[in-house]
Amino acid sequence: MTVTLRVLVDEQVHELQVEPGTNLRRALLEAGFTPYTDITRRANCGGRGLCATCGVWIETGELAPQHWHDRIGSAFGYPRLSCQVTISSAMTIRILSDKRIWGGPDWARRWRN
Repeated sequence: MTVTLRVLVDEQVHELQVEPGTNLRRALLEAGFTPYTDITRRANCGGRGLCATCGVWIETGELAPQHWHDRIGSAFGYPRLSCQVTISSAMTIRILSDKRIWGGPDWARRWRN
């Protein structure tokens, strides 16, 4: 059984079918999408949650942050680290096309406990 991952890139919508338990960063990269910028595509931590360069906005299907860095960033409205998100059900994410290295905060998107 697969779940739908909707990927929004600017005005385009793409749908992927992924297995529950799949890492979001890996799913994006395997499908040809990147959460990175031109600079960070080559200089990143490889999905270990250390560099914070793989940030994406989660539009629907958001789960509570588990990784310490993701919890702190999310509390202040920063994008979620795709390397620290496990897809368990249908979700919609937005690739940040305007970030330089990290995505900036959006106070309206702060995680609410």
